[in-house]
Amino acid sequence: MIYMKYLLIFASLFLATMSSQGQNRESYQIAADPTIQKPELYAGYDFVTLLDSTDVTVQSTGSGSFVIRKIIKVLNTQGALANRVLKYDYDPLTAHAEFYRVTVYKANGDVVNLDITQQQDYVAPARMIYWGARQIMMEVGRLEPGDIIDYRINKKGFTYALLASTQEDESRFIPPMQGQFYDIVPFWATEPTVRKVYKVTIPMEKEMQFQFYQGECSSSMRYEDGKKAYTFVSTDIMPTKHEPNMVDLFDAAPKLMMSSTPHWKDKSLWFNKVNEDYGSFTPIPEAQKKVDELIKGKKTEMEKIAVLTHWVADNIRYSGISMGKGEGYTLHNLKMNYTDRCGVCKDIAGTLIAFLRMAGFEAYPAMTMAGSRVESIPADHFNHCVTVVKLSNGTYLPLDPTWVPFCRELWSSAEQQQNYLPGVPEGSDLCITPISAPENHYVRIKADNRLDTKGTLTGQFTITAEGQSDSNIRRIFTEGWQSQWKNSMENQLLAVSPKARLLSVDYGKNPKDYQAAPIKITFRYEIPEYAVPGENEMLLKPMVMNNLYNQVKSYLRINTDLEERQYGFKDGCSRLVELDETIQLPAGYQLLSEAKEAYKQSNAADFEGYVRQEDQKIKLHQKLSLKKRIYEASDWEGFREAVNAHKSFADYLIIKK
Repeated sequence: MIYMKYLLIFASLFLATMSSQGQNRESYQIAADPTIQKPELYAGYDFVTLLDSTDVTVQSTGSGSFVIRKIIKVLNTQGALANRVLKYDYDPLTAHAEFYRVTVYKANGDVVNLDITQQQDYVAPARMIYWGARQIMMEVGRLEPGDIIDYRINKKGFTYALLASTQEDESRFIPPMQGQFYDIVPFWATEPTVRKVYKVTIPMEKEMQFQFYQGECSSSMRYEDGKKAYTFVSTDIMPTKHEPNMVDLFDAAPKLMMSSTPHWKDKSLWFNKVNEDYGSFTPIPEAQKKVDELIKGKKTEMEKIAVLTHWVADNIRYSGISMGKGEGYTLHNLKMNYTDRCGVCKDIAGTLIAFLRMAGFEAYPAMTMAGSRVESIPADHFNHCVTVVKLSNGTYLPLDPTWVPFCRELWSSAEQQQNYLPGVPEGSDLCITPISAPENHYVRIKADNRLDTKGTLTGQFTITAEGQSDSNIRRIFTEGWQSQWKNSMENQLLAVSPKARLLSVDYGKNPKDYQAAPIKITFRYEIPEYAVPGENEMLLKPMVMNNLYNQVKSYLRINTDLEERQYGFKDGCSRLVELDETIQLPAGYQLLSEAKEAYKQSNAADFEGYVRQEDQKIKLHQKLSLKKRIYEASDWEGFREAVNAHKSFADYLIIKK
């Protein structure tokens, strides 16, 4: 009887056509519970989403009314714990959201309608950006395996909170680019989802373009009540299998992009106008005085651009609080930014734009997406603001002061292969930053060592680096306490051997001065019992391959045991790694291990290396060139072969008397 009662409840959920009140106008033709029909498909999962539905009605202003409905079945105790409190995030500056209904269908046949007045509205957890985001919460209480939660949330506003308003009326729900609507809808799931539906209804006079990426769904456009209704449906969605270091899910999993804006150029022109009208870059005397001081004696345009970019990057702290109008597309004005000396990316970029203009340059803001790709459909997939400056040859150069504090670059190469949209007066299409050559980010370690008959290694090594590699190595000097500099150097040697003793270190007169020259540090050391002794033989590992400055070798954190990849993958940055070591052997000792050499070449990565004995010395040489930051899945074979060849030179060597 319990099973039959349960089945009737389930059928009523899916076969009934919802009322015209907007709850959901879909008719769901599912005859039986798939978790009962195919239990093996859902084995190991804590809960299943039976329905994930969003129904949007767009007004002529671009504001939307959203009806969000979810039906979730609990499969085990962990699933019950995960769903005992329902949460939904929203930004009160641009939207309003509330639970409209929460019903629990118990496995024993009981139906519980929760008191919706008990929902709570709390400040959402935040870190570094405090713009007042909130969460609505509804406590469901104790659940049991087999229970079904069916809830509906009503929301109005626009999808992404990118512009604040001091107004308390309905106008705050109108998107900043009035009349335009866009949405970015993930069609992937973190738990099995039987059916996902996204429906948007727009006024007849509006045009909408859309594209479904990295998968398939059923789609339709119908005329309903004098409006156009677009519906997208996907069924039997299973969680995307993650791969280590894979690209963002937006670049790998199914997604829907839609926008009523015709072209990116339209957004570019609007973005330019909204900031010029607001006066975001109006100069102020005290800032002009600083600009004049900074560029004094600088002769070339790049010298001036560099000194201004670095000053802004190093002196404006990243921390954002709500300051009224201007928390997104509209950049705060220079007076606020220069006075507060803090803000988020747009405040830092806006300060640089104003500085550049006061120095005689044309400069403008640009929107970008740190972490994933921006598609050709002009849906605003942006989370970051940068600067573009017009050079004397007429081209625009992107600058990112947010990502280059104490960095020798002007645009962080941790952002290479990244889309951006400049807000320039003539309008612009979507742009992309180029690949930065590996030699722009070299790290070179050259060691000269001597081994005695007791296995003690003495010698010195020098490390030099540029670009992103320079920033990684120099961080202790630019961000750490000076009293900790020597300890940090000692820790590099202790990572090689706990018995290592640092005899001296030379890191120049002022390693904090990152603009003067690439970083260069020379260590002198002694490591007792570095080589493991045996009967007339010793076992040792080349020092340059023994945990030395691994923080600059992000590629070592990529699991190259994987033979194949389904998705693209990413590293921290393109990079050139050159390692050279000479080890003077004790008299009479010879390298017992066979001499080794390897050469690999591909579009993704190159490697060359050898280890051999010459006279009474072991010589090791390696050159690893990693050519991109973001790689295609087809790049994996070449990348993997080069990195594995590099790693193989970390094997122990045997020397024998």
